[in-house]
Amino acid sequence: MNSYIGKPLTWQNLLPKVFNRLKTILLEFWLMILKWVGLVPIHTFRKVFYFLSGINMTWTTTIHTGAEFFNPTGISIGKDTIIGKNCFLDGRGKLTIGSHTDIATDVLIYTDQHDVHSTNFTNQFAPVTIGNYVFIGPRAIVLPGVNIGRGAVIGAGAIVTKNVPEREIWAGVPAVKIGDRKIDKLDYKLGRPVLFQ
Repeated sequence: MNSYIGKPLTWQNLLPKVFNRLKTILLEFWLMILKWVGLVPIHTFRKVFYFLSGINMTWTTTIHTGAEFFNPTGISIGKDTIIGKNCFLDGRGKLTIGSHTDIATDVLIYTDQHDVHSTNFTNQFAPVTIGNYVFIGPRAIVLPGVNIGRGAVIGAGAIVTKNVPEREIWAGVPAVKIGDRKIDKLDYKLGRPVLFQ
């Protein structure tokens, strides 16, 4: 039989490859549906689909319009957390976001990247954990394997490549510490979501 990416394709591995490809196509179709659902300006409507997709979240979690996902079943979001418009949440390597956390507009969070030194350009999965009371500014990017500690702040446009300790403020490309958060007791609530967003 013909080869498949340089490896001989036998009848024994043909059927598993076909089933795997069909499963991948169905997942991609569902992600397209979620993308369309994400544009509907009704929070409750979107939440139902997000629950059905396997995102582990509460009814007090808010995901604004335009959010996109990879592997929703690998995503967990705490209570009273707000995800801004047009964010990208990647659950392929497991993404955990704490409670009372505010993620601003256009934030990208990745748990998978390609190994540019690999001859097969293989994937490298690594979980991302974002603690409670974290604020991530607009257009920031969080890369695989990063832990952001409780109460930390990530500046707008930052690219986070390293772990961020609790209550530290990081900014820049790549992000570095620029200060400390001057608040000892973190116990606020973020409030209600913006309607029609």
